Amino acid sequence: MKPSIFREYDIRGVVGRDFDESFGELLGRAFAVKIKNTLGPDRPRYIVGIGRDCRLSGPGITARLVQGLIQHGVDVIDCGMGSTPQLYFSVFHQNLDGGIQVTASHNPGDQNGFKMMVGKNTLSGPDIQELRQIIEGFSSNNSSDVSGEASGEVIEGVIGQCREYDAGEDYLQYLIQTSLPRMGDRKLKVVVDGGNGMGGPVGVPLLRELGCEVIELYTDPDGTFPNHHPDPTVLENIIELRKRVVDEGADLGIAWDGDADRIGVVDERGEPIFGDMLLLLYGRQLLKSVSNPTIIGDVKCSQVLFDTLTAEGANAVMAKTGHSLIKAKLKELDAELAGEMSGHMFFAHEYFGFDDALHAAARIVEILSSSKGPLSSLLEDVPKMFSTPELRVDCDDDIKFRVVELMRDAMSDFEVNTLDGVRVKFPDGWGLVRASNTQAALVLRFEAKSEAALNEYRGLMEERLEIAKSSLKK
Repeated sequence: MKPSIFREYDIRGVVGRDFDESFGELLGRAFAVKIKNTLGPDRPRYIVGIGRDCRLSGPGITARLVQGLIQHGVDVIDCGMGSTPQLYFSVFHQNLDGGIQVTASHNPGDQNGFKMMVGKNTLSGPDIQELRQIIEGFSSNNSSDVSGEASGEVIEGVIGQCREYDAGEDYLQYLIQTSLPRMGDRKLKVVVDGGNGMGGPVGVPLLRELGCEVIELYTDPDGTFPNHHPDPTVLENIIELRKRVVDEGADLGIAWDGDADRIGVVDERGEPIFGDMLLLLYGRQLLKSVSNPTIIGDVKCSQVLFDTLTAEGANAVMAKTGHSLIKAKLKELDAELAGEMSGHMFFAHEYFGFDDALHAAARIVEILSSSKGPLSSLLEDVPKMFSTPELRVDCDDDIKFRVVELMRDAMSDFEVNTLDGVRVKFPDGWGLVRASNTQAALVLRFEAKSEAALNEYRGLMEERLEIAKSSLKK
């Protein structure tokens, strides 16, 4: 077990190199301790939902995870193979004490990991490091039979039970019942790209039940992801989707990542609508029914998003990137809506507040079904900016955060926001560099009022970034 798998908002690594199936059992034991410590020792039972995506390593890891939980007094509801939001839904809908989704999200098929909830809160930062410390405590005791917290016992002498739950059907019906009353009269043609992940099994019937004509691309789950990488924020992964939308004369295209908690959207011209502009569409729709809503965007989002929402009556807030961090901020501010550039969308108004790309897909077809013009027309009044998508630069995990620290000093001749990484304000735009919390990479993004300014700002920051990286490799 490599300590580096314990990341900011999940656990993730290469199976067989960073951890193996037996780690699932250790995590189950540690999670049992965490549940007890957080929710209190006086409950007669603790019930945790478990789900997994379609990765080939999933069944073995999940079996050991369940074993670790039930051996230490926790009951398990096996929600089966499905999306991460399906697992989140199960926790809320069944009022469970927590949940664990076995997934590596949009990472390659040789990786796997865990997204976790205690109560209705998604774990991040210190909570995930606490799990690491509990597991390390098991090793120091050198015995699974030691009594007390270090052994992972929750209720002495009690063995948990495991039962199966068909979460998919309940989840699908809930999504349909939530969105169907809000659908307009316009019939839509939608191309969907499931990326062979977990979006297809629920997303396709959802859209059809909402009255859409659906054209499918790669909607059958396949943990080898044979057609393209399941990350819709990378433009090369949606080349076929963009072309198919135009060829079919479709109204829009929708793509989901591997565990279907992130959405990608293209308009009728096959042009991508990045996460920040998608959030702007959702925010404008929200403003029609809620006065002065609080809407959160992450640090990678366009300044146009924050300026436009503020001008139209919302309380627009910039926050740190990360699905668990955004959910915590959503609760802290009692916000109605949040979103990330990466395509995580969080609806607290008339929904549960977790990131759900299938619900987000339903929301965008709700909006378009009541609109007369094409999808692109809904943003034609937004100030035109030149911007890059998220750019990822390979950088070793052990130096990436130090590189960002060096960039803070390197860009000190400009106004710098250090909320999450280094966001530099230029006269006609901004640039960002931050360390990815899920990959050995740095994430960059740039925006400016002209293409020339965009290239200037990007060139300046990339030049100084290379100097910073090189200084740490000497």
